[in-house]
Amino acid sequence: MSLRTTSFPAIAAGLLLALPLAAQAETPNIVPGEWEFTSTTSVAGDLPIPDQTETTRECIAQGDLDDPDFQMIEAEEGCELLEHSVSVDGMDYRMMCAAEGGQADIVGHMDFLGETTEGEVTVTVQSPQMGEMVMNTEVTGRRIGDC
Repeated sequence: MSLRTTSFPAIAAGLLLALPLAAQAETPNIVPGEWEFTSTTSVAGDLPIPDQTETTRECIAQGDLDDPDFQMIEAEEGCELLEHSVSVDGMDYRMMCAAEGGQADIVGHMDFLGETTEGEVTVTVQSPQMGEMVMNTEVTGRRIGDC
């Protein structure tokens, strides 16, 4: 099961959900069913980049939540998880990604609220072409019914 994204801001938002939930002793506070995830990314910097919003849908089954290897997305190549803390009610993490001669420091937080989720991701990109750029992404998820 994975959320597939195509743009870097959407990937950054998705990385918020990339942590394995295996570190948890209990099932995450996520109600199984069809879920809709929306991420809205704004970019701070010298380039006038408009906000980007992406919505995806995924079926999350109880078996997925019970699986110790369950992940809500696949992590991208070139990324290293530096810190993480996962609990039944949410997660916090920090990740470093390298690509195209630059790097991105990603800090994220997600709350698991039963039939909804909410969180944020801050991505600080250092690029030889563009210098420093900061992307802030708000992520929400909601259960919309059965799969």
